[in-house]
Amino acid sequence: MGRKFCVGGNWKMNGDKASIAELCKTLSAGPLDPNTEVVVGCPAPYLSLARSSLPESIGVAAQNCYKVAKGAFTGEISPAMLKDLGLGWVILGHSERRAIFGETDELIAEKVAHALAEGLKVIACIGETLQEREAGQTEAVCFRQTKAIAAQVKDWTNVVIAYEPVWAIGTGKTATPEQAQEVHAALRKWFTENVSADVSNAIRIQYGGSVTAANCRELAAKPDIDGFLVGGASLKPEFIQIVNARQ
Repeated sequence: MGRKFCVGGNWKMNGDKASIAELCKTLSAGPLDPNTEVVVGCPAPYLSLARSSLPESIGVAAQNCYKVAKGAFTGEISPAMLKDLGLGWVILGHSERRAIFGETDELIAEKVAHALAEGLKVIACIGETLQEREAGQTEAVCFRQTKAIAAQVKDWTNVVIAYEPVWAIGTGKTATPEQAQEVHAALRKWFTENVSADVSNAIRIQYGGSVTAANCRELAAKPDIDGFLVGGASLKPEFIQIVNARQ
């Protein structure tokens, strides 16, 4: 197996120059588990600041990018621009992009494919709403979202999937470790049946949704949870404990 544990911090639309410099100082001091890959998703205006303030061992991700290299797309940023800043990662398909900004499965899949083609690594987010979970649609929704990406992506080496039950993001509600493991295992089975056994064994599936220092170890112990995508807690010193959940 040997999937490297991967923890992402999604800072969302938070921070200013002073607080981001401080956060970078905290992360640089660590100590961070050397066996865990760490990536932080920084607001676009501060991407260069974060990249220059962090050691190379910590990846910096944009929180979004568009599906083409350049052009008349006011307000958008391209993977080529992110590469030019020395960045290696982008977060795509976050539920907030889907719900608030109306991004479709197809658009997200096109963005993922273009980002990969331009040499970025991608954290691709999927997950169901509370209504969908209560209607028994959890797997159907996650599989639909993943299938759209699979239709565009042939090489999964640089993709991390983040399973984020929308009802658990920022609500303080966390899926139980058992609920999370169940979905992660179902996703891995989906990859075996629809992509390949090799991809299924190799792809890292993060859990996201109110992950904290208090619950991260129990989640990290589950066999199909390969890391976290952390929201609010990634802005606090406890993020270091989450990164070190497997120590």
